[in-house]
Amino acid sequence: MENLVLGFLTGGSLILAIGPQNLFVIEQGLRRNFVFTITTICAASDILLIFFGIFIYHIFDSIPLKVEIILNFILIVFLINYIKGKIGNLKEKYKIKKIERSQNFKDIILKTLGFTYLNPHVYSDTVFILGNLSKNFVLQEKFYFAFGASFASIIFFYSLGFMSSAFANFIKKRNTWKYINSFIIFFMSILVVYITYDTFIHILIAIRA
Repeated sequence: MENLVLGFLTGGSLILAIGPQNLFVIEQGLRRNFVFTITTICAASDILLIFFGIFIYHIFDSIPLKVEIILNFILIVFLINYIKGKIGNLKEKYKIKKIERSQNFKDIILKTLGFTYLNPHVYSDTVFILGNLSKNFVLQEKFYFAFGASFASIIFFYSLGFMSSAFANFIKKRNTWKYINSFIIFFMSILVVYITYDTFIHILIAIRA
């Protein structure tokens, strides 16, 4: 159960970061433009990438200890840069663009897929961060972790699309994103400390081996 909660919190903290995909969902939600289709594509894509990221590491479960330590170091550096970016965003203000309503179902699907799969952050978040964090879990724990992260994505995207009016009002307020980014910074900092400790233990094991 703790892995389910960890997956939910980690996935939620990653997806809360505002970006082109989330702004696109809000914009289409404000126009009530194929909202269910858009949110379903976003959530389903996230779930697909979450499970892919987590279980691609499971396939290579027998990776050498030294490689695991190197992956941990890369993840620590990546997360520290991620945190630095969020600190820089504390003073940033986001705006919703006013774009005319699109009636083209095919066009809206292509745009949604573009905002999803052409976004490099979706791969770093779902495949690299979530996959790397779960690499030491047993199979059952990986499933719980993946379900938790997937549940966070489902709640987030459907809420973002169907409650876009409320989100659009919040997004204009600097304090709202200051608090959200502060939470992300805090949670990611805890992960960095945990991974650093885990890496230190692995280094001691490697030295004694």
